[in-house]
Amino acid sequence: MAVNYGSKRLAVGAHYGLRDWLAQRVTATLMALFTLILLEQVIFNKGPMGYDKWAGIFSGQCMKFLTFVVIIALLYHAWVGIRDIWMDYVKPVAVRLTLQVLSIVWLVGCAGWAIQVLWRV
Repeated sequence: MAVNYGSKRLAVGAHYGLRDWLAQRVTATLMALFTLILLEQVIFNKGPMGYDKWAGIFSGQCMKFLTFVVIIALLYHAWVGIRDIWMDYVKPVAVRLTLQVLSIVWLVGCAGWAIQVLWRV
């Protein structure tokens, strides 16, 4: 007879729980800090905000690096959320795999576009 309780309990699934929970919190914190830094730059900037001021904010290597890290964090944050939605609500494996592949392609495309925009500044 199989034991279905205690330390020998057989749990099924992908076992992403704690790692993904922690990743969501870390990436969300990083994005929140970035938002505060960006707001500080905008609020305490003298004069009207135009293209020149926005370009000035993102022209430094430190800000480009931080923005790049936040783009990657956003990509991973979105992937974990989208993947969990597909895993929880889409039961046919072929449909779920197709949606996951399309999601990855879309997210990588968005990240590539964002990085291209960042390095154009």
